[in-house]
Amino acid sequence: MKCEKCKSKNNKEENGKFICEDCGAEFEIKKNSPLKETLDFLLPIIIALIVAMLLKTFVFANAVVPTGSMLNTIQEGDRVIASRIEYNWSDPERYDIIIFKAPDEVAKGNEKEFYVKRIIGLPGETITIVNGVVYIADANGNTQQARDEFITACTPTGNFGPYVVPEDSYFVMGDNRESSIDSRYWLTTNYVKRDLIIGKVKFRYYPFNTFGKLDNFE
Repeated sequence: MKCEKCKSKNNKEENGKFICEDCGAEFEIKKNSPLKETLDFLLPIIIALIVAMLLKTFVFANAVVPTGSMLNTIQEGDRVIASRIEYNWSDPERYDIIIFKAPDEVAKGNEKEFYVKRIIGLPGETITIVNGVVYIADANGNTQQARDEFITACTPTGNFGPYVVPEDSYFVMGDNRESSIDSRYWLTTNYVKRDLIIGKVKFRYYPFNTFGKLDNFE
């Protein structure tokens, strides 16, 4: 502490006072009040909590995947993080893994029930599933078979569709096709409107030994 008179740092504490050894000046030791000490301790914690809340509200979203509908890409009980801002400047793409509000739950007034699935069909496309194989046709009738290398927990079966994906909507499916309640089975609509998408899944952060980026195909 500097001397208040000569600004020297050569001082000592004695009987609750500082005594400058250069000029002999004495001055009281200033102590913070308990309230100020408490505020000084709490302020960084409060700021950190506010920043975390802002990031969670506007930048990131996290979800626990409670079922095996995305095996083997995402395990049952895995926790994932999605980017809320990913689609602010670009459109969702085929094979993106997304967190979204479940249409059937939204229809019941429950907007806190989130699903995690993979985008298969884009706006304007027609999706047809034959013997478990997914075919995608564009507006001109050009047809392609959907990629399926991420389907490793089952052998898909069943015939579904055709589904014509509306504008501003997406057709989604779980990677574990035989155990996924997705666009094929919803009652209110077979599609996820863009405004129901929370974000694009980027990372798995729990369990810690599996932390890392998740596969999103271009």
